[in-house]
Amino acid sequence: MSSSPHRRALRGLLALCVAAGLVSLAPAPAAASPGSGPTAVVSMGDSYISGEAGRWMGNSLTTTGSRNGTDRAWTGSTYDPSRVYGTSAANGCHRSDSAEVRSAGAIASELINLACSGATTRNVFRSVAGGVSYKGEAPQADQLASVAAGRDVKLIALSIGGNDLGFADIITTCATDYIVWYSYCHDDQQAEVDAKIDGVMANVGKAIDEIRAVMTGAGYANSDYRIVLQSYPSPIPRAADNRYGESGWSRTNTGGCPFWNLDSDWARDSLVPQIANRLKAVATAKGAQFMDLRDMLQGREVCAKASKQVSSTVPASATTSEWARWIDQNQTQGPLQENMHPNYYGQQAQGRCLALISAQASGNYSCRNTAGTGASGMYLTAG
Repeated sequence: MSSSPHRRALRGLLALCVAAGLVSLAPAPAAASPGSGPTAVVSMGDSYISGEAGRWMGNSLTTTGSRNGTDRAWTGSTYDPSRVYGTSAANGCHRSDSAEVRSAGAIASELINLACSGATTRNVFRSVAGGVSYKGEAPQADQLASVAAGRDVKLIALSIGGNDLGFADIITTCATDYIVWYSYCHDDQQAEVDAKIDGVMANVGKAIDEIRAVMTGAGYANSDYRIVLQSYPSPIPRAADNRYGESGWSRTNTGGCPFWNLDSDWARDSLVPQIANRLKAVATAKGAQFMDLRDMLQGREVCAKASKQVSSTVPASATTSEWARWIDQNQTQGPLQENMHPNYYGQQAQGRCLALISAQASGNYSCRNTAGTGASGMYLTAG
């Protein structure tokens, strides 16, 4: 079929424009896309992944100097938290040099920590979708957009939801009920959790959607990267694993774990698993991998029989020291916000868990420790 006179005229005009240099037939420059730029792994969310409490290598009753070598902020004459938390010491985001993504090893060219201590799901959402700035920083999804534009993001690790549920308030209430009121906390706190958890999990799902929206906007297909949603470890042991008796003041003044036996068992065997199971369901629904950390600190919790406090005769050690920060209710060693978080050793263990799951292209895993070893003894089990 011959071309119409109108089409022939258009082709003639185009030829004239090309000859005059007004139109170029060279291909347009390629836009940035996944697969170009340095590879990156990014961590997002709250204090359990930002590196809160990374200042501490175990717990010691000594309140001066280096606290028997446990305080990494000790300069020899004073305390400088920025030695551990860098510039984030100023606003309290507390991104430590031992944070999970920083302790994962060479799993990417760049290891980027966007998480902030105290963050909720709203601090992850994009600002256009209801996200809220926090501690002077833009919503984390908005920060991720800048990262994804110039790097080849392979994996995003997310820890979020605990602050929406009021995890810190639960710990405070349970400790207060032990120290002051001589009453249990698990019954009323379980009711609080049950009332909130559906809404919280919906927002965790939205946080994943927001991350995907950012990545899609940056030109990524879902298959170009992975999201790993992780749960929370229990910082306190079961009653049977506590080295201090329930009566008296040793759990409070010596151990830093002021909780009744029934409340400890509830936290370890009900609350933490409940949150983990619900997070796993969200990950499955949203096409993310899930990393279950509920047992990560088993035997390494505050007051656990299998671990020891650091003293002048017991040095700080990844194989013997506690891997979580105790409750320092008198604030004789650092701020309260560090309480009940994985410490330097616990974060190194988390980093090893992240490295292990980064090597697994798909599937859900639990990460556990091997008694008597450091981070190198962490291992995954499928499911």
